[in-house]
Amino acid sequence: MRLNNKVILITGAATGLSDEIQGIGGAAAWKCAEEGAKTIIGDISDDMGEETAQQINQMGGYARYIHLDVTNEDNWVSAYKSIESVEGKLDVLVNNAGTGIPNYDSSVTDARSPEEALMVEYTTVEGLESQLKVHAQGVLLGMKHAIPLLRKQKGGSVINVSSIHGIVGTHTVTSYQAAKGAVRQLTKAAAVQYSPENIRVNSIHPGFTKTPLTTELFTNPELHSDRTSQIPLGRFAESEEIAMGIVFLASDESSYITGSELVIDGGVIAQ
Repeated sequence: MRLNNKVILITGAATGLSDEIQGIGGAAAWKCAEEGAKTIIGDISDDMGEETAQQINQMGGYARYIHLDVTNEDNWVSAYKSIESVEGKLDVLVNNAGTGIPNYDSSVTDARSPEEALMVEYTTVEGLESQLKVHAQGVLLGMKHAIPLLRKQKGGSVINVSSIHGIVGTHTVTSYQAAKGAVRQLTKAAAVQYSPENIRVNSIHPGFTKTPLTTELFTNPELHSDRTSQIPLGRFAESEEIAMGIVFLASDESSYITGSELVIDGGVIAQ
């Protein structure tokens, strides 16, 4: 058991139903539980989150759902109080919650395509703020209130899910790229600041992955062909493949790794 008795909070992990396409957080909840962790699922999709936790428990794992809007600081405080009360500690935080839905001004009529409408000249302040609030603000708040709990354990692991688009540019989703880039740099800042206390902070950078948020990309033949043509391995990642990177960074196997970027993208940014 690589994560035996570790208490792990994973945000955005409600999408873990066993009979549906799973999100990265949902897949990570299963993998962590299978490796012996006490897995806390934090999300705003209450019914789905409760059902995912129930399914994990029925298979012999440990999972518990808590309502958690990552943009709400009070929600974070309540979540950690709940974890301290029930599980008694926190060993790992996985900041996974986010949205892949880009924001732009739908009234723009001179953009030649929906993707072009997500370029810099069409990006709205509201769209940028929306992405930053979920990704950057959510990650900051999660780490801010996790540090005191991890300190009590004399160390721990924080894993922030960014994206390959937090490292390299693309032709579209400008606000999403900005937010994921912020996640990358928040990770490095926290890694440097808290390494003396044995609190490790790393980021995961998935490439094109099959999740509920990317359904159109792998079910629309034209979009799927366009994306897979960019991937040296020639296929989308399964969410479980990203989840295994989370398991590694959550485990003691990665005890000397902090401030790093784990890219899981089938070779996209190696080109």
